[in-house]
Amino acid sequence: MILKIATVTTPLRQAFAISRGVRTEATTVRVAIDADGTTGRGECVPYARYDETVESVIDQIERVRADIEDGISRNDLLQAMSAGAARCAVDGALWDLEAKQTGKPVWQLAGLPKPSPIETALTIGLDTPEAMQDAARACPGKLLKLKLGGAGDMDRIAAVHQAVPDVRFIIDGNEAMEPERFPELAEKVGGLGVALIEQPFPAGNDDPLLNYSGPVPVCADESAHTSADIEALSKRYNAVNIKLDKTGGLTEAIAMQRAARDAGMGVMVGCMVAGSISMAPAILLGQVADFVDVDGPTWLTDDVDYGLRFENGQVYPPTAALWG
Repeated sequence: MILKIATVTTPLRQAFAISRGVRTEATTVRVAIDADGTTGRGECVPYARYDETVESVIDQIERVRADIEDGISRNDLLQAMSAGAARCAVDGALWDLEAKQTGKPVWQLAGLPKPSPIETALTIGLDTPEAMQDAARACPGKLLKLKLGGAGDMDRIAAVHQAVPDVRFIIDGNEAMEPERFPELAEKVGGLGVALIEQPFPAGNDDPLLNYSGPVPVCADESAHTSADIEALSKRYNAVNIKLDKTGGLTEAIAMQRAARDAGMGVMVGCMVAGSISMAPAILLGQVADFVDVDGPTWLTDDVDYGLRFENGQVYPPTAALWG
């Protein structure tokens, strides 16, 4: 086998703003594993929130280059690499390679349902209430994710609900909601179309949720990484957002989904801002999720050939020409 690593930077169609800052481009690391003329591809997003850089991710992959080129299995990869973006890219490439070598799609190899089009959340970046209203009116879907940031959040939610009253919302605090105002906000937003509240407080400082009994379920994101986190999370959260860049790929993400269901938690499958190679395995896991947020490619000015199809708030399964 031959391992190839590449870095890809793509401008965004518009600035993407959350509570931690604004980005105008997406940078990913792509992995290709060649075996006898067949190539498997995977992709990941180095994420500064988790102390990842392009250089650190590539270094992690290079450390196991010999194992990869010797034909490491996905299960052995779980031991050879820690959870995170680097392992995600390699895991994705191994799944894709096996699918091409065996002629069986990844969903079948993984024991997941045959994929069909699914509803995905479309993200509205953090902005003024008026700007978020305008963005919501322009979105074609019926499930929107609103990025929030603390002060003024109720005004933002109310403004968007007024603009598109028949739409459901996921509201995402990205760890920046105000604990003293949260109980009141949680009580009110159910009447404004909010179906899920995502990561209101910083990871590690979410004890206020131990006694949460509001009408809208609360979902862990930054607090959630792998299946090992589920037991503790289930005491604070009603649901978990599974992102493959954090779990270290589809292999661990499937284990995390099963652990969450066993713990009685809801499941959301999310993403970083990236292209269709990154989203493809997430869409397969999204078939067994309650919420899906895989709109990353819609933010890019340019995607790969045979990229995912998005239409009226739905995303269609990846073709074999893309992945899996």
